[in-house]
Amino acid sequence: MYDVTIRDESIRLGQFLKLANLIESGAEAKEVIADGLVTVNGEVETRRGRQLRVGDVVEIGGMSARVVAR
Repeated sequence: MYDVTIRDESIRLGQFLKLANLIESGAEAKEVIADGLVTVNGEVETRRGRQLRVGDVVEIGGMSARVVAR
């Protein structure tokens, strides 16, 4: 797992996946989230607009990243 720093208090799941380089594009984010391939804190998340906060852990394809503050 690695840490990904965000500027604000929260970030949307789709944006975070791109920021963390876990996916390549917004279209890919939409697809993998809709297919149930992404978990947030161990639970499948299907909402691309899900607000992530500091400490949340996102996992996809065996890779995971944690949201951290600046």
